[in-house]
Amino acid sequence: MSLESLYQQIILDHYKNPRNFGEAPGCAVSVEHENPLCGDHLKVAINVADGHITEIKFSGKGCAISQASASMMTETMKGRPVEEARSLVEEFRRMMRGDQEFAALDEAGEMEALKGVLQFPVRIKCAVLAWDALESCLRGL
Repeated sequence: MSLESLYQQIILDHYKNPRNFGEAPGCAVSVEHENPLCGDHLKVAINVADGHITEIKFSGKGCAISQASASMMTETMKGRPVEEARSLVEEFRRMMRGDQEFAALDEAGEMEALKGVLQFPVRIKCAVLAWDALESCLRGL
């Protein structure tokens, strides 16, 4: 199996079986973001206790890239200190600009699957949408 095929499988898995997907009525902060270019619409909701993200969920509709990126983001952020989460959002943006290696953020080895998006600049907004929503949530704390 080629690396490209593996990356496609990872994205499809997160798209078809998203982690932490669903409404979160008890969450303290939630933000909706939309990508008007392609119609992606995501809502990210978080709870924070003792300076850590204790719960993070997302809901909405969108392309495989936006949904997979949101799923990966929730797995990455759950349990993290808020300040670290803020840094990781910026780190992800640098990676999606090609300014930084994915390995820096990719503990599970799955984020690198989004590297292929760099070949399609118009799709980068899809990958970053959930991360932008999370940043807005963190600003709302």
